[in-house]
Amino acid sequence: MLFDELKSIVGERGWTSDAEELEPHLTDRRGRVFGTTQIMVSPNTTAQVSEVVKACGEAGVGIVPQGGNTGLCGGAIPDSSGNQVLLSLSRLNSIRAIDARDFSIVAEAGCILATIQDAAAGVGHFYPLSLGAEGTCQIGGNLSTNAGGINVLRYGTARQQVLGLEVVLADGTVWDGLRSLRKDTAGYDMKQLFIGSEGTLGIITAATLKLYPDPGETATVFVALNSAQQAVELLALCREKLADNIQAFELLSDRSLRFARRHLTGVSLPFDDEHPWIVLCEIVVGESRSALEEMLAVALEQDLAVDVVIAKNQAESDQLWRVRHSISDAQRPEGANLKHDISVPIGRIAEFIAEGEELIDSMMPTARLVAFGHVGDGNLHYNIAQPIGADGDKFLQDGQAVTEAIYELVTRMGGSISAEHGIGVLKRDYLRQYRSATELDMMKAMKTALDPRNILNPGKVI
Repeated sequence: MLFDELKSIVGERGWTSDAEELEPHLTDRRGRVFGTTQIMVSPNTTAQVSEVVKACGEAGVGIVPQGGNTGLCGGAIPDSSGNQVLLSLSRLNSIRAIDARDFSIVAEAGCILATIQDAAAGVGHFYPLSLGAEGTCQIGGNLSTNAGGINVLRYGTARQQVLGLEVVLADGTVWDGLRSLRKDTAGYDMKQLFIGSEGTLGIITAATLKLYPDPGETATVFVALNSAQQAVELLALCREKLADNIQAFELLSDRSLRFARRHLTGVSLPFDDEHPWIVLCEIVVGESRSALEEMLAVALEQDLAVDVVIAKNQAESDQLWRVRHSISDAQRPEGANLKHDISVPIGRIAEFIAEGEELIDSMMPTARLVAFGHVGDGNLHYNIAQPIGADGDKFLQDGQAVTEAIYELVTRMGGSISAEHGIGVLKRDYLRQYRSATELDMMKAMKTALDPRNILNPGKVI
């Protein structure tokens, strides 16, 4: 029997069928997707992952890889049949090597993102991937969704941080591509197939990641604005005056900050007055802040900003970033939310926001827009909270038409319906609608070639 074989492969501590232990692994972070399984296996070596995949393949049973389960599209949740095997990477969590001179680190898929950041800091280096769930999310999941986070503007997405991968393929074969080369044109760049594929083409078990020099002193800046267009123009000024010293550039709507004040303890923001928009940015200043101060002075003179505050110390900086990272959590007590992780060209962000507000006013005039995100790379979390006192389930059902209208607007502006959260199951139908038949055919061809029996995370993405 398959389950007996799986238990033998992973050992006594490597599996569970206990309903209480399984419960947190069977729903996504938003509580939108629910599944069931008869068993979760937790291998602690790549060889065990390989044997599990091989056994499931021979039995024709689907496997759902899961990392920290912090995803927002249901990509790591088994279906409702109870027939799929849940494969947790949490025990595969070692840092295999770190080379300060090579500026690289080899981490297993179950390593917590914050652990990798700390390991890099321990050798005087910097690992730039940073997001709200970094204390619980795992690097394998980050890579499988091509996570973005706050530092994409300077360092790129998770994809840009990968030098090599180790991947278990659908037949149990292990591809060892853990090279640390910066230049390698020997054939296809195979690792890029698996990054962002959400475990549907192969299971990432380890990665060689880029490290960077410690950026040194940074300044956290809180800027009040009257419009989203000012944010776009302020970003252009920052890039002109500060070049690539802009590490993060986040746009926050007034309502997102009001939710944070309402539901987070110990929140204190620099401005007493409410402003329509706020930019929160992190600037590398090195030994001198003069260039930053000069840029901010120009911004005020040119009416690109209403008010500016620079965090006086690390504690103030940490509090401002805590507010930013907690906005999603602060939305939950407000009821049901329509969430749209979208991207548009940076120069069209203000246009998108203006047209989006008109769209929402016409379709759901009492709903509450909660917009925030990484405006420095064109990625907005364009969320809509239910009207106060509304029925949440009905709001979500009615909101499908709003979501489609938003995605139509995004597509018309040359954007994407998923910027950093992936497709999973929640956006699968939308992918079919907003990607061309040619592109979908190419995706299906890759899936068929690498997973002909469709056992790797079946039902996700395509």
